[in-house]
Amino acid sequence: MHDGRESRGTPRRPTMKDVARHAGVSVSTVSYVLNNSGPVATSRRARVLDAVRVLNYTPNESARSLKRRSTSTIGLVVPDLANQFFALVTEGVERAAAERDVLVVLCAPEATEQPVSHHAKLLRSQRLDGVVYLSGTGTSPSLILELARSGPVVLVDERISGFELPAVVSDGRRGAREVAAYVLDQGHTRLAIIGGPQVLWTAEQRLAGYREAVAAAGLDPDAVPVLVGDYRQQSGAELAQRALTGPRERRPTALLCANDLMAIGALEHCKAAGVRVPEELSIVGFDDVPIAALLTPALTTVRQPARDMGYRAASLLFELLADGLDDQPIEPFPATLQIRASVVPPAA
Repeated sequence: MHDGRESRGTPRRPTMKDVARHAGVSVSTVSYVLNNSGPVATSRRARVLDAVRVLNYTPNESARSLKRRSTSTIGLVVPDLANQFFALVTEGVERAAAERDVLVVLCAPEATEQPVSHHAKLLRSQRLDGVVYLSGTGTSPSLILELARSGPVVLVDERISGFELPAVVSDGRRGAREVAAYVLDQGHTRLAIIGGPQVLWTAEQRLAGYREAVAAAGLDPDAVPVLVGDYRQQSGAELAQRALTGPRERRPTALLCANDLMAIGALEHCKAAGVRVPEELSIVGFDDVPIAALLTPALTTVRQPARDMGYRAASLLFELLADGLDDQPIEPFPATLQIRASVVPPAA
């Protein structure tokens, strides 16, 4: 798994922070000297220039270009905005960009019938400074590769194998473990999991968290059926129908859904099929989109701070454009259990 840093085998390019630390001055002082944009005492200027020479520091050309232009532009790749989680991440990116007078070009490959090559060409033609990439239902390595060739890319809510890219994520594994443990604490022993796409890191992490909670409760994780969905509402309905076939005494009494949209789909199927939630079947989700608290019953789920994640991803992109990231790990956001009405103890 990647932690969003450069690989250990690649030498880290000195940053403006390194120069400031070596010279014993502030980063803004280094910026004033390098850009000749502010008054600096002669002795401090000499220390900065000496640090630049010793560290062999070279300014980031993307950053210099960014400063020269009155308006710069970043791209945001998002599956679609029908999922409220994606929409909230988008709001966070837009807020960070607006604070810096930066424009955001929105690209939604999965919401159109255009091939990936079309979107890659579109994003290249915009001459973007960098891209925030939100992969919600699957990844396109070819699009990622095209974007990474053109400029910095920051991932949101995902890590992608084979790409050493900065990633803003939440602690989804812990969140999934906590929500599954809560369901088990209510007395449920017959569970089914409606998971996300197997190619996604988020789906892998949530499934691992569910299985860890099952094992900690003394049950066999391998005995819990896993139905693979695509994070969309329709797949939640279809997989809930599959999970609830067979004799009543062998059906699951609780469904662990890997996101709220699939949990909503499961709720819709239950209403259509006359299965009472939560009296006959408890259901949980993941994300805590705004509608989750307004459903009947209100959905027990795991909250990811979507706006904050989008804001942080865009901010990281601007740091990359300004002078690169330091080698500190990017800490995951907390994923917190939200207990509501969709889980009760199983019927006797």
